[in-house]
Amino acid sequence: MQRAGRRGRLAQEGSPMENGVGQEPGTPEPPAAEGIPAPRPPRARPRLVFHTQLAHGSPTGRIEGFTNVKELYAKIAEVFGISPTEILFCTLNTHKVDMQKLLGGQIGLEDFIFAHVRGETKEVEVTKTEEALGLTITDNGAGYAFIKRIKEGSIINRIQTVCVGDSIEAINDHSIVGCRHYEVARMLRELPRAQPFTLRLVQPKKAFDMIGQRARSSKPLGEGRGASGKETLRLRAQGPATLEEGPSPLEEEAARRVDDLLESYMGIRDSELAAAMLEAARESPSVAQLARGLDSVLGEFAFPQELVAELWATICQPQGEQE
Repeated sequence: MQRAGRRGRLAQEGSPMENGVGQEPGTPEPPAAEGIPAPRPPRARPRLVFHTQLAHGSPTGRIEGFTNVKELYAKIAEVFGISPTEILFCTLNTHKVDMQKLLGGQIGLEDFIFAHVRGETKEVEVTKTEEALGLTITDNGAGYAFIKRIKEGSIINRIQTVCVGDSIEAINDHSIVGCRHYEVARMLRELPRAQPFTLRLVQPKKAFDMIGQRARSSKPLGEGRGASGKETLRLRAQGPATLEEGPSPLEEEAARRVDDLLESYMGIRDSELAAAMLEAARESPSVAQLARGLDSVLGEFAFPQELVAELWATICQPQGEQE
């Protein structure tokens, strides 16, 4: 199986940068006056080119010209001659099902992208004997929700066929393809206790060296983002992608605390959502205004009041006390 021998890089080319982050090269310079050296033409910014492989093994492909996750999947699918719906999720710089290296809304300029595609489908019957199943859900931004963490000692932990990285395709034969992770988590929380239900799962296709492993993720430290201080390509649901500096260690730690709150109260992890909540919290002078702000821009998540209050206490109150 071929593996990447080098990391993705910026390809220096003469045309303007794609991904919505470049600018048109300057117009031709007029002739220089006699005796005055002609000014150097403006230097075109490079086009962003990333390298990619299928996680279970493939040749290396090159992708460019995307501004969001759906377009990224479409570009990868085009390179390998598959449907974009075959891609469950992507990891950065590792072919393994490593939830700490999961691709979110940012890609470091030197990151190598591995696409994990659909493998075998399986069904499991679960009886909800406790309030929580022990699952943490995330999604790929393109219609598939999947398992990001399994809590030790939980109901799901005792079902050996369920693994981190499995996409949840249906609950009791009701398809959830296209649902966001918070919607799936809500459905699972609302299932009645003591009544069996069926999960239809799709596991990522595995290479031979991965068969038999039951991937588990430890508590994430930085959610696999690019090293701080380095430029990253930030993908947006709306609007063009932009080049930004990577988050600082303090910003990563604050976002991790918010992500922990999301997992504790809602059973989801979403680093991009955590970053948006963190930004809203820092701009809100009170808990009430934070609640109104979150409801205006993220109302579909229906955050519990307790989560909003603890977010304020975790992020804002210590800053106010220092002032």
